[in-house]
Amino acid sequence: MKQYKVAVLGATGAVGREMIKILEERNFPVSELIPLASARSAGSVIPFRGKDVVVREVTPDCFGGIDIVLGAAPNKLAKEYAPHIVAAGAVFVDNSSAFRMDENVPLVIPEINPEDALKHHGIISNPNCSTIVSLVAVNALNKISPIQNMVVSTYQAVSGAGAGGPVELTEEVTAINEGRPVEPSVFPYQIAFNLIPQIGNFTENGYTAEEMKMQNEGRKILHLPELLVGCTCVRVPVYRSHSISITLRTETPISVADAQKAISEAAGCRLVDNPEAKEYPMPIDTSDQDIVFVGRIRKDLTSENGISLWCCGDQVRKGAATNTIQIAELLIK
Repeated sequence: MKQYKVAVLGATGAVGREMIKILEERNFPVSELIPLASARSAGSVIPFRGKDVVVREVTPDCFGGIDIVLGAAPNKLAKEYAPHIVAAGAVFVDNSSAFRMDENVPLVIPEINPEDALKHHGIISNPNCSTIVSLVAVNALNKISPIQNMVVSTYQAVSGAGAGGPVELTEEVTAINEGRPVEPSVFPYQIAFNLIPQIGNFTENGYTAEEMKMQNEGRKILHLPELLVGCTCVRVPVYRSHSISITLRTETPISVADAQKAISEAAGCRLVDNPEAKEYPMPIDTSDQDIVFVGRIRKDLTSENGISLWCCGDQVRKGAATNTIQIAELLIK
């Protein structure tokens, strides 16, 4: 099998490290791993296949000879280095939101629109984590009858805000138990024993930027340009895995039994839907793996064409690192 020189841009961050871990897990054909980060992190080491690999400083001219660059860096750095990556002849599979809505850049979930990945011009975007988890859960229903609209509420784990999120939650719980004041810095308010109904900045229509991603990205990935989504994103005091409530309406009715059967057979999904036995998806069960668990499937009582469901998925893995590497796997096939 052909081997590939693979770079990870932002290799020392939480998602970058997860990408390197998953490259090894999935036995991706890496001839040489090149971890790239800022000058501050250069010289540190990251374990890969039993050896320590030295992190290099990212510079505009460091991409020569590289086949694939996996992006785990913020928007600003992705935009800065993308032209240099493409000019060097590498393919940039980017986890930031910098290029997601660019009409010339495919936005890909391999279980849904793998063919789009091959239409790239040097850059492929990885969708938002909640978008990935939600669309993997509902894609099988969309195949039965096209989705017209969705009402979505996301319950997003603190690790979705970066490595500092879980640290802050732990510190706040400890402070509260010891009777000390809480001093939030990662989140705008105390997250321990609390919910914060804002993720991202508010836009003119009253929705946050995070909430609008579900509609805008969903339209592009599902090839449903008229899809309408009303979304509310909530930060919750859970360490890992996002949970999402979805009520969707399709062109024609879908029975609960047909929905359950389709989801049970869908790539990337596991049906966990036995209410009588108290079996349903929970974030504690979906963490540190790549499958989206789907359950609580029931008819929507407000619409004949409606289905409601609940899903959970690990936003660090399937919602970011794993999906990025699955895209790279499409390229080498």
